Amino acid sequence: MRLGINLGYWGAGMDGDNLAVAQEADRLGYDVCWAAEAYGSDAPTVLAWVAAKTERIDVGSAIMQIPARQPAMTAMTAATLDSLTGGRFRLGLGVSGPQVSEGWYGVKFDKPLARTREYVEIVRKAMTRERLSYDGEHWTLPLPGGPGKPIKLTVHPQREHIPLYIAAIGPKNLEQTGEIADGALLIFPSAEHLEETALRHLRAGREKAGLTMDGFDVCPTLPLALGDDVNALADVFRPYTALYVGGMGSRKQNFYNQLAQRMGYEKEAAEIQDKYLAGDKTGAAAAVPHSLIDQTTLLGSVERIAERMTAYAEAGVTTLTLAPAGFTLDERLAALRAGVEAMERAGLA
Repeated sequence: MRLGINLGYWGAGMDGDNLAVAQEADRLGYDVCWAAEAYGSDAPTVLAWVAAKTERIDVGSAIMQIPARQPAMTAMTAATLDSLTGGRFRLGLGVSGPQVSEGWYGVKFDKPLARTREYVEIVRKAMTRERLSYDGEHWTLPLPGGPGKPIKLTVHPQREHIPLYIAAIGPKNLEQTGEIADGALLIFPSAEHLEETALRHLRAGREKAGLTMDGFDVCPTLPLALGDDVNALADVFRPYTALYVGGMGSRKQNFYNQLAQRMGYEKEAAEIQDKYLAGDKTGAAAAVPHSLIDQTTLLGSVERIAERMTAYAEAGVTTLTLAPAGFTLDERLAALRAGVEAMERAGLA
């Protein structure tokens, strides 16, 4: 099992800290550094900056949002980053959610699976540097009846095949991800529930494509907090968990709420959502069960974190991405180093 680092969103006064975290992860031997985007900082700019300031760590988008870019633009960006980084780029894609897709980008959040499949097909075809033509439900290239003609990418990526990941939560999305991608980006993963909530669906997709799980990167992100009081550490993540389970998306379409239900928290997920959507964010956070937080984060001493890492490795995780928590840079760097020490104690390094 390899280690990754997720910087989250750039900004919020932590720009210099995030760069220092990425550079320390590079020094410590972390495998990949991911950056996110929603409706603030964009991932490619951050990754270009991080890549220019590091030496060996891969840089990956977790995620570049499908509604934000035409697929050919994503292929251009991926090829450029792969060339500039000397083959250190990983392309992570996701459909985002209905609030961001329709509210920020003005793109209807309909048929996300079909849209993702076509998007991936176009991106991959463009990056082969053959002349691009495509006839699908969502994209037709070139447009018929006009001056457009098939064009090929002029940038030469460092590698013929750039690793492509998809952020997936629901069973159908997970199955399709196993079928068409090189890896899956997971959030709120529980080692105890990983087989039933993710791996069996990914495996079904791989089998559908005539493939096995060999070489497929199962890549969840977990917050990590170092300390002696596990209960106090869990309380730090209550607002974070309540935001996703209760307030991310609409009442009818909240993928994280549905995931919590599949993990056995049906009643609790409903209560969190009811309170969050009613404006009671404090009550929603208080309603988050301690066990849900503990199962989806790495909390406590190095020894305890090592035990949890072993559970994830045994469950089938191949790259464990950490989001080191802390109110200061020193705390985040300490958590980063603790991740490496825990891997070594678990015998996984």
